[in-house]
Amino acid sequence: MTANRAWTLASYPSGWVTEENFKLIESPAPSPGDGEVLVKNLWLSLDPYMRGRLSQQKSYVKGIEIGDVMTGETAGEVVESKHPGFKPGDKVTAPSGWQLYCCLKGDLLTKVDASKAPLSYFLGCLGMPGRTAYFGMKDICAPKPGETVVVSAASGAVGSVVGQLAKAWGCRAVGIAGGKVKCDYVVKDLGFDACVDYKAGNLFENLKAACPKGVDAYFENVGGEILDTVLRLMNFKSRIAVCGLISDYNATESYGVKMFRAILVNRIKVQGLIVFDWLERYAEGNKALLDLVAAGKLKTRESVLDGIEQAPRGLIGLLKGENFGKQLVKLA
Repeated sequence: MTANRAWTLASYPSGWVTEENFKLIESPAPSPGDGEVLVKNLWLSLDPYMRGRLSQQKSYVKGIEIGDVMTGETAGEVVESKHPGFKPGDKVTAPSGWQLYCCLKGDLLTKVDASKAPLSYFLGCLGMPGRTAYFGMKDICAPKPGETVVVSAASGAVGSVVGQLAKAWGCRAVGIAGGKVKCDYVVKDLGFDACVDYKAGNLFENLKAACPKGVDAYFENVGGEILDTVLRLMNFKSRIAVCGLISDYNATESYGVKMFRAILVNRIKVQGLIVFDWLERYAEGNKALLDLVAAGKLKTRESVLDGIEQAPRGLIGLLKGENFGKQLVKLA
């Protein structure tokens, strides 16, 4: 009998996540019921939102209970199907969680064409992070050609797509990232106009130099002091898409934004961004992103850990900024 291995939540973290917060269990692989599909997961996506699920605080979705399989999206292959829309061998993405096998209702699966791009891309630039960047940019940041777009965590899965979309749409793209290596990658490989290293000090002065005409649109992934700094440079009637606040996710006390007054003075539009709000338009985003990949205008980089055993370590590293690009775990 095929064995399934899955990471469950053992305890809620207080402050930083540790490996002791998770427990690896083994059980027989499930069998699909009517309308269900058995998927063998080949890739697991690790994302910052997972930290928010490790809590009983109110959020946009229910948190994970002790003993539950960890939440996560996977890309894999159909092994057995009792749903007319899927057959063995089909490649799919699914909300399977941190495990090797999963049975899900067919309407929860998304069939993907792995002949057009590597399967792992459908968890990154062609998946949830890519769609987050696309809809946040198009509908909230709404940049016009010639405007300046700034994005924090610029070398990450979402931020890297944001900057490349800005360039494709005729804007000046400025990233914020941690360390010279990441900043060099953002400029030299991804084509951003500039990237500021927040670890180097003098963030305000360096960002001001990179944005001589101020900031028209800001895609926020980090929050905290970086948000305060960017607020000082925002232009009149500029826009901010708040996608993530990773600097606060492991903090025992949240950072207090000091420059909130800038929102009033400059009439800045600030809107939170949860990609599920655009569910009915996913096909639009998927096509736009795939077209850019095919045209060579959307590049990606992946950080890959080998084996499901590495998942907790990967999430902890992601939350500390140790990843470079999209963080994945190769499951098979």
